[in-house]
Amino acid sequence: MFHSSTQRRHWTFGSEEELARSRAEANRKFRSRAAANGKVVPSELCLLEPQDELAICKYYEKRLLDFCAVFKPAMPRSVVGTACMYFKRFYLNNSVMEYHPRIIMLTCAFLACKVDEFNVSSAQFVGNLRESPLGQEKALEQILEYELLLIQQLNFHLIVHNPYRPFEGFLIDMKTRYPMLENPEALRRTADDFLNRVALTDAYLLFTPSQIALTAILSSASRAGINMESYLSESLMLKENRMFLGKLLDGMKCMKNLIKKYELPRPEEIAALKQKLEKCHSPEFSLNSNMKKRKGSEDNDYNAKKPKIDEEECTDDEFVEFV
Repeated sequence: MFHSSTQRRHWTFGSEEELARSRAEANRKFRSRAAANGKVVPSELCLLEPQDELAICKYYEKRLLDFCAVFKPAMPRSVVGTACMYFKRFYLNNSVMEYHPRIIMLTCAFLACKVDEFNVSSAQFVGNLRESPLGQEKALEQILEYELLLIQQLNFHLIVHNPYRPFEGFLIDMKTRYPMLENPEALRRTADDFLNRVALTDAYLLFTPSQIALTAILSSASRAGINMESYLSESLMLKENRMFLGKLLDGMKCMKNLIKKYELPRPEEIAALKQKLEKCHSPEFSLNSNMKKRKGSEDNDYNAKKPKIDEEECTDDEFVEFV
């Protein structure tokens, strides 16, 4: 149950400001460690600001969703949601300057497949990367290398409650107990669109799965010109609990605002930030012990290098040729 879950106790936050503070603290800790290790001077221009890290995370989270969307065999939505939640949680307390998101995003997807019992072999998983067999072997080695780190940074809280099950529950409830709505299934398409869009925001870290699911349905109904007030007041018995109903409606407005203000970073912005990011992961700057022996340069051409798997990290071009 969600209300007794680690998700509610440890990974549901009170405000966007609290999330921003956590991310800023992760950025500050990396800067402090870098300075203490003599890696950078205070004026070093390659370091990313917290808002830069957030832009990088948005970019790679979108790529994670793109990877899951074309995965073969088709990946269940619950697995996709779990992978995205792992990614969001990881970078609440860690910096992209220490752990590169291009490997973390794949590790999140790989771990989500295991936890949600989506039965794909490791060979099947990396087979979704359009890379040579040697490149796939290299990617798998890196995923396995980072898997334990990911689990540790998630504090071993691996069960994720997604909004998809309560969403189906609300549809069934409306079919059986709300005859005023003739065809609840007509709300599914636009509600699904809402769920896809809200998944890119921080809503999963701020609201319960049932709140997100109900907001998706009510948003869909609103777009169709259907008034669902009687469902809230009568079927969900919120008529007498005005305080809770008001809080619920405030949360719905907040979710809609999150979607409205969400923007993916511009390609030219990402290009500049990725140059800084690669500099942070170069051997002379990297603090990540997993990457001490790796170059991690985006300009590297794996096929032109010696086939020694433990010397280099896959680049963006190698990992994302899956579409």
